[in-house]
Amino acid sequence: MPNPSWKHFKSGTDIRGVAVDGVEGEPLDLTDEVVGYMATGFAVWLAQKTGKPNNELWVSVGRDSRISGPRIRDAVINALTTAGVRVTDCGLASTPAMFMTTVDMDCDGAIQITASHHPYQKNGLKFFTIKGGLEGQDISEILETAQKLNENINEFKTAELPGAFSFVNYMERYAARLRELICEGVKAADYNQPLKGFHIVVDAGNGVGGFYAEEVLAPLGANMEGSQFLEPDGMFPGHMPNPENKEAMKSVCSATLEASADLGIIFDTDVDRAGCVDENGREINRNRLVALASAIAFEGNRGGTIVTDSITSDGLKVFIEKELGGVHHRFKRGYKNVINEAVRLNEQGVNCPLAIETSGHAALRENYFLDDGAYLVTKIIIKAAQLRTQGKTLSDLIERLEEPAESIELRLKITESDFQPVGSRVLQELEQYALSSGWNVAEDSREGVRISFGAGQGDGWCLLRLSVHDPVMPLNIESNIHGGCRLMGKKLQAFINEQKGLDSQTLKDYLD
Repeated sequence: MPNPSWKHFKSGTDIRGVAVDGVEGEPLDLTDEVVGYMATGFAVWLAQKTGKPNNELWVSVGRDSRISGPRIRDAVINALTTAGVRVTDCGLASTPAMFMTTVDMDCDGAIQITASHHPYQKNGLKFFTIKGGLEGQDISEILETAQKLNENINEFKTAELPGAFSFVNYMERYAARLRELICEGVKAADYNQPLKGFHIVVDAGNGVGGFYAEEVLAPLGANMEGSQFLEPDGMFPGHMPNPENKEAMKSVCSATLEASADLGIIFDTDVDRAGCVDENGREINRNRLVALASAIAFEGNRGGTIVTDSITSDGLKVFIEKELGGVHHRFKRGYKNVINEAVRLNEQGVNCPLAIETSGHAALRENYFLDDGAYLVTKIIIKAAQLRTQGKTLSDLIERLEEPAESIELRLKITESDFQPVGSRVLQELEQYALSSGWNVAEDSREGVRISFGAGQGDGWCLLRLSVHDPVMPLNIESNIHGGCRLMGKKLQAFINEQKGLDSQTLKDYLD
């Protein structure tokens, strides 16, 4: 039987590993050879899915700014061309742009070399076809093929002639599309300068998002003073490019305030996620970002459904359903889970224009249900420019969103190696415990167990769920009053303490 160790490269619907040796004691595992087998595995998978021989396949390849990117790109391109595949190198590119090469260039597949917001020593591969990003099972099949190739278990003949190779700066075409969207959406008197007088700070975190300031906003007349970390640098010297990172958000909030800008924008490394900052330096992130994106998505889709992940707030549900007149559909965490659920609902005839996670992954139906931070920000900028003509701001659009007084996430470790049965048992017993205690278990909880507590009991909710990939049970608690999270945590403590195989120390430390 093949050695199962290659399974550790799978991270949801991506491949990830260590690409720089000796950092934090982690040995290099994304070697040139390993990467080559993975790229060949994708070629095998793609040939099976398309019914085309390798010499008729066309695959685009892009990368983010990581220092290991050029090395891994060379390994990928060498493996694909050796297999007879036609390859187009797109150079530095965003992940959403690489998907768009399957739309605009008719590529059969696309590979993005990225590890999203992870530290500089990590890297990985994301794969696309015209149908979107691959599923977890597809990644398993690619890794299985790659491992067999490594162990010479299955035969693979290299092509008699290498595949053709070319280079294209696809980001120029991608940026032009976003500029056109803004010009069409704003409809300013000066069509070509619709953002003249609009001050926007962009923080790219030294990822690949700097193009948005330089190739999208600046040519349209926007004032970009105060923008930071636009230059790609795979060591990420400014801060981690991650809208969920507190240091990163503090940095862009400060930059927006110091520049007296109308809007701040922050991207993650590969620009499939984004966050915003309003004119007062206040984050438009997590629930606020979901609320804003929902308000925009409902234009022309009133009464529609918004799919979010499971940890969105009660206030957001009220905002979507009472203020916007839509339906809030909570689902499982994981951007691909949220997107797939939105696609499923639309196939059933449900008007669902948006799938969005609190992490910043947002996918609009009008944009192929692609989680694209630059596209989301483009829609937000169009709306902000429209509101300016009315003397209003984006904050006015979501001012009626009720926000919690406090929230926290605790990650409870499962101590047994076979962690999924333990987690499943804990969730089953928690639901029974909650019901027997007279607690309110949410009917729309599609992941884990969500319990609501009223006034005097914590005035909020908690959600215990099981991580898909790690031996961890995240416990999210949110309250409308200060001290409410601790109160709800204490209510759960007796149950958590009794669970065999679940470490209660993290909860104890929080409550002490």
